Amino acid sequence: MELIFSSDCLLHDTGGHPECIERLDAFRDLPNNVAPPGEQFLKLVHTSDHIEKVRQSCAKSIPLDNDTLTSPNSYLAACAAVGMSIKAASTGGFALVRPPGHHAYPQRASGFCLFNNIAIAVQFLVNQGKRVFILDIDGHLGDGTSAVFYENPKVLFCSLHQYPAFPGKGWVDEIGSGQGQGFTINIPMPPGSGDDIFWTGLEYVLPIARSFGPEVVAVSAGFDAHQLDPLLQLRLSLDCYHQCGVWLRDNFDEVFAVLEGGYNLKILPKAIDQFMDGINGNTSKYIEGTTSDQSIQTAFNRNLDQLHQLLKAYWPI
Repeated sequence: MELIFSSDCLLHDTGGHPECIERLDAFRDLPNNVAPPGEQFLKLVHTSDHIEKVRQSCAKSIPLDNDTLTSPNSYLAACAAVGMSIKAASTGGFALVRPPGHHAYPQRASGFCLFNNIAIAVQFLVNQGKRVFILDIDGHLGDGTSAVFYENPKVLFCSLHQYPAFPGKGWVDEIGSGQGQGFTINIPMPPGSGDDIFWTGLEYVLPIARSFGPEVVAVSAGFDAHQLDPLLQLRLSLDCYHQCGVWLRDNFDEVFAVLEGGYNLKILPKAIDQFMDGINGNTSKYIEGTTSDQSIQTAFNRNLDQLHQLLKAYWPI
């Protein structure tokens, strides 16, 4: 897996906002990758009204909501992020994009996200007849992505996220609807959850993913579940991200990734490096790990038991 970078993503200027230009400072010296123009793919997921609202809001630096800021070049950056995500889906790369995307809905922006980069890339693959497993490891639920594919049996969506936390969704009973019932899997982790709980969740979903039989795995690669991230109260270690990369490498043939969250400016590049080393077969640079208190483990196991009762009608688990 190779990193896909474009300096166009630095044009989204949010000032001192947590989702800031400095998140990608460590990658400024990477060569600019040539990606297809992203604007042509927006309607794979988004409504015309939403696209036009984003365009006009960016031109006037009008926030799209209280959390989602814009600047005159934010539309250009957001379209570049979409194009980079399409390239990642086509080449098995890791798109280092901003603004992030997994909170954006077809008809509205949300949670720092203008367009849903990974949902657009996945729909691009679905339109080619491919079955896709989306694994969202960001510490927040990718609620926009979940909404896009909530009724789609060609996409298996799994999110491991802190609950309760923004966006206030992602409980175990949200399992999809219509033909997509059973194809949405939320694994809510209580605040204070460490590596052990994250791994229990990953191992739980593995037989479901194998039964689904994806041709491609799409990773919403957020790193705000790290123990030093300022926006959440999860406790993942840097080594956990390396092991996640190893897990993906060992279990799936075709994988691509798109950057989501991660707001500790010192930790984010290390976490990305760890994930890349894991998936590319290189050793971990950090030998560390975290465990969860017994009360947190008990609460998580209760969540997983409830999820199991809901999903056993759909999967051989």
